[in-house]
Amino acid sequence: MADLKRLLTGNGRRHVKSTTREGELFRERALIAMGVVVLLTVFLALWYFRLQVLNYSHYQTQSTQNSIRPKPVVPGRGLILDRNGVILAQNVPAFRLDVTPFRAGPPDQWLPALRARVALTDEEVENYRKAIKGSRGFKIVTLKERLTEDEIARMSSDRWRFPGMELTPYMQRYYPYGNLFAHVIGYVGRIDEKDKEKLGSENSALSHIGKAGLERYYEDLLRGKIGFDKIETNVDGRPIRSLGRVPAQPGVDLRLSIDINLQQAMVNAFGDHDGSAVAMDPRTGEILAMVSLPAYNPNLFVNGIPGLLYRELMDNPSRPMFNRNVLGGGPPGSTIKPLVALAGLESGQIDLNYRVFSTGEFFIPGQRRGYRDAHRGSGWTDIKKSIWDSVNFFYYKLAYDMGIEKLDRYMQEYGFGQATGVDLSGENKGVVPSPAYKMKRSKERWYPGETVISGIGQGYWVATMLQLVQGIGAIANDGEMHRPHLVWQVRAGYQKPWVSVASPAKKRISSNKAFLDVIKDGMHLTMVVGTGASLARGAPYSMAGKTGTAQKVSRKGSASMNPHSLPLHLRHQALFVGFAPVEDPQIVIAVNVEHGGYGASTAGPIARKVFDAWLLQRPADPAPRLEPAPDEIMAAELERLAQSKQPAPVTTEPAKSTEPTKSTKQAAAAAAKPEEPKQ
Repeated sequence: MADLKRLLTGNGRRHVKSTTREGELFRERALIAMGVVVLLTVFLALWYFRLQVLNYSHYQTQSTQNSIRPKPVVPGRGLILDRNGVILAQNVPAFRLDVTPFRAGPPDQWLPALRARVALTDEEVENYRKAIKGSRGFKIVTLKERLTEDEIARMSSDRWRFPGMELTPYMQRYYPYGNLFAHVIGYVGRIDEKDKEKLGSENSALSHIGKAGLERYYEDLLRGKIGFDKIETNVDGRPIRSLGRVPAQPGVDLRLSIDINLQQAMVNAFGDHDGSAVAMDPRTGEILAMVSLPAYNPNLFVNGIPGLLYRELMDNPSRPMFNRNVLGGGPPGSTIKPLVALAGLESGQIDLNYRVFSTGEFFIPGQRRGYRDAHRGSGWTDIKKSIWDSVNFFYYKLAYDMGIEKLDRYMQEYGFGQATGVDLSGENKGVVPSPAYKMKRSKERWYPGETVISGIGQGYWVATMLQLVQGIGAIANDGEMHRPHLVWQVRAGYQKPWVSVASPAKKRISSNKAFLDVIKDGMHLTMVVGTGASLARGAPYSMAGKTGTAQKVSRKGSASMNPHSLPLHLRHQALFVGFAPVEDPQIVIAVNVEHGGYGASTAGPIARKVFDAWLLQRPADPAPRLEPAPDEIMAAELERLAQSKQPAPVTTEPAKSTEPTKSTKQAAAAAAKPEEPKQ
């Protein structure tokens, strides 16, 4: 019906194809397609021209970088030697086990087999798992430091079983004398994330960094500069050949002013006591010996100390990790008196003829409370007697008359209340008593009685042995004060000559020879007729000194107190400062014995032994002892720790009665009875 309708209306005409029109349309389309092809061909030709000609050097460089892998060459860390050339810190060859995680695969697949060949602690495995978590798989991670010779042999023969694992040679830090220089040299340790940020990408190949002591202070000099080997690799990343090297620059060697024999003699002199001491040449500020006891073995920290050993050190009540000379400090006691006397003279508060009558108890005008002397009155006392007889009354009155502001100003001038500048990090500035300090510390006003006790080195005083040895050294050196320092010479290579380090700037605290002489005479008389007379007996050289006692507890009322009758933790600190020979001082010393009681009985004898060792060139007995290899040290410590954790052996003895017998009751009663204080 629709077709019929179209025929009737005339719309049902039949269309005839035009071959001419279709040919033209085809040619148009063909031309367009050819144009597109030509354009694409031209664009592609230009692109290839740009790649092959214009940017040839750029892509050639990238290609070279893909086939040439720079392999970092870590330089040897600088050596540390004593003043006589004895090596105190060196580098020894070792191998570590490095893992590339994406090539090694999941740890659970290879750990059991690896543990059959290499002794891995749970801590090392856990550290590896933490390191690979969230990190790139191609980044090398160290699984174990310092493999033993047996482990190296086993891994070398079975290396094919463990893809992605490499035995990497490196130089490990080793401290041949262990504890002896722990608080001077310090130690290096493995780099953590904070260290990486500090070092930057140019030092990313380093595995260790100085963590304490000189190793930390002189890190920039000791570590040297990283070099590179240019290694050509194939498509699998395997090395083919070396194309050249940028040599590494080794670290600078340090030669200390410390003498190993004197250092050992100082340690020997302390015996079983805890404490600290510094011996220095007053003419230069060179530190000759410096100890803080107890100490620790720095070799344990080089490759990471096991948690149990670290916890044992930190839980030790004697704090072997605490550097008493740098971080510590306390009241200087009577050892400050020579400097207080000098301050009185320099300020004009007293003169060379000044003297007071010591009644044994000083009273502030208008107050009923008295400040007692250790003596029952010393009568007429001049400057010399105030030092050699340690007359507190003299210094109570002098400090009160000077006033705390003037006393504070002169003590600051003598180096207290500020860091000495010794080449060790974190030095404690100490405290010189002042109203400003007390207000800042406790928001309370200053009382006159606090000025009085400041004159004898008590109260808010905090002084370090470094500050004391510096101040007393200035008196010994005719008023010229040198900054204590440890590094004497440096060397930028094994074949290079030693170059002396420029001496730190010196400072004059007094130009009045008469003032200095009267202080020296008082200190000399201390060792002749005073509190230190027994210490100098039989010495073939003259010495000057001042004993001191810093109280841990106060007297009750007017009763005397024997510090040796107190429990150990409440006993006074025993101190001594001095120099020798008096005519030409070559050594000055400051000693602090914790819980030692009296300075003359404990600290003084230590100083005498150090003087003898230096001035008479007496060898230390026992002599310094070399430590075993680092892996042997660690194995011995872990074995000791394991044995200490073992339960006590079970005995088969019959049970004994727990009822106290007559003898045990008597012993308990005797122990409970308070001991009469010794006079």
